Amino acid sequence: MCGIVGVVGKGEVNYDLYDGLTILQHRGQDAAGIVTCDGGRLHLRKSTGLVRDVFRQHHMDLLKGSMGIGHVRYPTAGTASSAEAQPFYVNSPFGICLAHNGNLTNSEKLNEDLFRADRRHINTNSDSEVLLNVFAHELQDVSSLRTSPEEIFEAIGRVHKRAVGAYAVVALITGYGIVGFRDPYGIRPLIYGKRETDRGPEYMIASESVALTALGFDVIADILPGEAVYIDISGNIYTKQCVETVLYSPCIFEFVYLARPDSVIDQISVYKSRLKMGEKLADRIKEKYPDNDIDVVIPIPDTSTTAALPMAHRLDVKYREGLVKNRYIGRTFIMPGQSERKKSVRRKLSPIELEFRGKNVLLVDDSIVRGTTSKQIVQMARDAGAKKVYFASAAPAVRYPNVYGIDMPAASEFVAHQQSEAEIGSYIGADWLLYQTIEDLTECALGINPSVKRFDTSVFDGQYVAGQVDDQYLSRIEVLRNDSAKQREASNPEIIELHNKG
Repeated sequence: MCGIVGVVGKGEVNYDLYDGLTILQHRGQDAAGIVTCDGGRLHLRKSTGLVRDVFRQHHMDLLKGSMGIGHVRYPTAGTASSAEAQPFYVNSPFGICLAHNGNLTNSEKLNEDLFRADRRHINTNSDSEVLLNVFAHELQDVSSLRTSPEEIFEAIGRVHKRAVGAYAVVALITGYGIVGFRDPYGIRPLIYGKRETDRGPEYMIASESVALTALGFDVIADILPGEAVYIDISGNIYTKQCVETVLYSPCIFEFVYLARPDSVIDQISVYKSRLKMGEKLADRIKEKYPDNDIDVVIPIPDTSTTAALPMAHRLDVKYREGLVKNRYIGRTFIMPGQSERKKSVRRKLSPIELEFRGKNVLLVDDSIVRGTTSKQIVQMARDAGAKKVYFASAAPAVRYPNVYGIDMPAASEFVAHQQSEAEIGSYIGADWLLYQTIEDLTECALGINPSVKRFDTSVFDGQYVAGQVDDQYLSRIEVLRNDSAKQREASNPEIIELHNKG
């Protein structure tokens, strides 16, 4: 999972990029990077860590130029080292930098094709570097000495024919402009907007609408599946649908967990969809446990808070924020290493005993992945004096790896793997456990945007919309992305790259 941003401005864009990445920090807390273009010269700064730690004042002073792109990441395909922090760079044609959110599921084949046919060398394990080189090769193949929007769009159309998987991309073409494009299914989000200034219009492309609105940009539109948007250095904007047939299938996990609640993705309010998740879940509880003895509904902060409030209202019980979150601890389920995840839960959350003592408590979470967090929180509630602890998940049981950009490599890691709802409830220590159904979950977002007929729900049902995912592929990514593999890879952080403004 990553956050991406691109800006074409009338003055220096370094601070807009910095602010945009800060707003998108929830999408990636392992590494950050910015590249700017000043005439024909590129300036890059990237490293591991939070945005505030990667960029100091002297770095910002060096990031000159009126256009640039930025990236925050969690490691998925690749490693957590600074070697694979983005953006990536190739010098031909023109000099291209690229930032990517998502995962390619055919990156190994593409890597081989790039070497054998395209004569391009890939220096990391990142599928983003593969995607950059595919785009660079296709652009080189179709472009003249001075490339045009039509040539750029033709190159992107060729990328769509070669790349399989999820990809939302911003790319900077030195001296020309910035292009943003999305895979033919629109799995990962991408949106663009415009800001009027005294010197003329400025444009921004970002993963979520909140990055635009917070910086004073008016949303123009979501980049559609298979669509490309090109903004040249003069501020002219061009759009084109680069693939004929599309199947609009945004990732449902964006609405469950990944995105900020104040974002609107594919014209669907994340906040509104989460409210509906809570209402649907309350209806299921009333249906299955009509005589429940719930005294209080307590959300597990933060992403479940929006769903928990309408749940309490619909169940006609009290709502209390009985768990306090340490906001300086990152997202635990993505953290590498089971021991690190376990330690982080206790550091991240602490109970307010007053809200638990002597009560039958319904804990609400956005989802249950490995069960590590859920089990420890149930025990926290009991230690705080709760009589009974019930547990409700706003999402269905996660049973399959997300191959499209969230680092959950192996089905065996999931608490729901080959276990029933009752068995999972017993494992986490709850008196009973209730999951949202897939039908109810998708209904919470369907209908808001009539263009969206379905969602990618592969983590729940194993139906991968982009195809080419089988047991062999899943076994391979398990080997490549497990905790021990990442630890080995992180020991070699150096790569040949564009000079980093250290």
